[in-house]
Order: sequence, then C-alpha cells, then structure tokens
Amino acid sequence: MQAFDVIIVGTGHAGAQTAVALRQHGFAGSIAMLSKEPDPPYERPPLSKEYLAGEKPFERMLIRPLEFWAERQVELRLGRSVAAVRPDERRVILADGDGLAYGALVWAAGGNPRRLRCEGADLAGVHSIRTRADVDALRARLPGAARVAVIGGGYIGLEAAAVLTGLGKAVTLIEAADRLLARVAAPPLADFYAAEHRRRGVEVRTGVAVEALLGEDGAAAGVRLAGGEVVAADLVVVGIGIAAAATPLLEAGAAGGDGVDVDEYGRTSLAGIYAAGDCAAHRNRFAGGHRIRLESVQNAHDQANVVARAIMGSPEPYRALPWFWSNQYDLRLQTAGLGRGFDDLVVRGDPGQRSFSMAYLRQGRLIALDAVNAVKDYVQARKLILDGAAIDRARLADPSRPLKDSASA
Repeated sequence: MQAFDVIIVGTGHAGAQTAVALRQHGFAGSIAMLSKEPDPPYERPPLSKEYLAGEKPFERMLIRPLEFWAERQVELRLGRSVAAVRPDERRVILADGDGLAYGALVWAAGGNPRRLRCEGADLAGVHSIRTRADVDALRARLPGAARVAVIGGGYIGLEAAAVLTGLGKAVTLIEAADRLLARVAAPPLADFYAAEHRRRGVEVRTGVAVEALLGEDGAAAGVRLAGGEVVAADLVVVGIGIAAAATPLLEAGAAGGDGVDVDEYGRTSLAGIYAAGDCAAHRNRFAGGHRIRLESVQNAHDQANVVARAIMGSPEPYRALPWFWSNQYDLRLQTAGLGRGFDDLVVRGDPGQRSFSMAYLRQGRLIALDAVNAVKDYVQARKLILDGAAIDRARLADPSRPLKDSASA
C-alpha cells in the first residue's frame, strides 16, 4: 500500500493552500492531494461570474500553474474520491477499492450543491454551479435557452442571474423566503439588490415555493410554484446552498453534524486528522463563539494555514476576521465580519447613488459592515471590528466623515 506523510482530500482553496503552506514552512515529507474532479486546483468564485459569462478562460482560474505542484513534489491524484476513512489504521479507502496510508490527513472536501427535492429535479437542463463541469454543462445548453429560472436568492443565484441577464436571457429569480439574501444580509441590502435586478430586467419572485419542475421530452420546460402557477423556462439553475462533504469522516466517528467539528487548530476529534474550508465547523469568536461553517475563500485560506502550522508542530489558533465579496453587474459588494445578533443597523450614504455601506452594531460596537462600491468603508471597518471599538452612532451615520472617525474617544 502506498503511503504519504500528508494526504489532503480536496483540491479547492483549502486543500491547495494547505499544500502550499506546508512547503512554505519547510515541510519535507511526501504530500498527495486527492480530488474527485479531473481538474487541477482552481479558483471557485469565477464559476458564477466571469467563467459563466465566458469572460475568463479556465487556465486563468488555476490556483497555481500545473508545473508548480510537480516542482514542489505535491502529487495530484485527480478523479479519485474517498469512500471511507480508517483512522485506527491511518489509511483512506478510495472508491475503486485502493487504499492509501497517511501520517496526517487533511479533509478539505468542501461541499456538494443542495438538490431540489421535488418532482422533475433530475430532468435534463437542471443545473447547479459548484464545479467547472457544472458550469461547462450549463454553458453548453445556453445557446438553446431563451428563458432561465434561477431558484435561490442567495449570492450564487444573484450572481448567476446577473450574468445570464447580461447574456440576453429572460431570467426569473425564485426565492422561497420573503426576501433575498435572507440568511446573510439585513433587509435594506436585500431590497437594494432586488430593485437593482428588477431594473436590469430580472423578474424577482420572493415568498414563493417550488412545487415541481415540469419537463418536455426529458428536459426542463418550466417551474410549477406552490399554488399552481407555472414559470416557463428552457433552463433551470439551482442555487440553494451546499451540504458539507464530510460523510466518510463522520462515518469514521468524527464529531460533527453540519460538517466535521474542528478545534481552533483545525484538528478533528480523530487523531491525526484535520479539516479546513467549507466542510469544517469551528467556534468563531466573531459569531459569539458559536460553532459555524464559513463558505468563503478567506476562511478556506486561513484555516489551511492554521492546519499547516499544526502539522508542522508550531500551532497557532484560528482568529481570522471573516470577509466575503460578490460581484453583480457593476456592483462590488464587500462584507467584513458577521452581522448575526446585531441590535442596530446604520446606513451610510444613499443606496440610490449605488455607493453606500451598512453597519451592523451590537451593544454599540461595530460587528460587521456591507460595503457596496465603497472600498474605503470596507477597509476601515475591518480595523474597527478587530479592535472591538465603541462607536459614535451619529458620526458613523455621516458619510462625509471617514468611517474610522466613528470610533468613540
């Protein structure tokens, strides 16, 4: 049985950065990266933006050139998925029955798109956006599609709607909640994006549930909503979140549920096994110490660095400030911090001018900020959040003053 000092499962941002960081810190042992995908490590955010739009070729999405991995003696095992983990034997069992032994195992498998659970969910022409193959399949059907239904009003759905509208498609966006971005943003931001999409021609439908997908000749032809209304569609894009890809670890006895639980050093409850990225549930100080999963490049990158240091024997706890971004049309949204549990909301600037920010406060302190085409506010908010600064609300609300001046003396 072949053995590696470190096996990394997953070649997304977390997996790739773990390998990079190990070599940067001088790790000389053998490293193998396993992925069920056939492609070398690549960036995921462009999938719902520039890659879907045909503006960015795949080669420009590679996290590192292909020769980088060979030069650093990181062995890529592509098209290989892990079926089981045997922690007592320190080995993984691949789907084809092969086994690989490890000294340390890093689980960075990310997540899988949540599927609709209704009639017609398996029709041709129903697509998700998670991998290159997903988007290639979607793009292949676009020339024959005039009407597209996008199910899900989170960032993936909104980004896809923006791109598809720009490609000349008639887009209907369907969200079961009573507003867009219900899990991640306050109502004023949701209202702003709903208005923006409608102004661009997207039909935004909120507070409506999908009852079934309708088909003709085996392909999607419409979406039936609860109540019986049918939205005609030649193509359906489903963006209703992801489920953590951690089943083999959980079946092996790792603590977890929604993902695999890790401590502040990225260690799971199983000896020698670490986890990072979308699949890792950790206690986050910016979430009041609650255990959460963060689906972001920032989290994947920072957790990977933590795991690499732990493997090297120089552990440093995960303390990174969460941040996110979304590009839709000519709008650049940047978010710092986590707004959950806010008790006050301050809007800086006029959303009608399409450059403003929204500050989330808790007990008089800034805990998060959404900046729309307002880079300075975003940069200054990061420091205020990290400092836990008390905020003068009147100064914060005045867009003529730098946001940093809102810290109370």
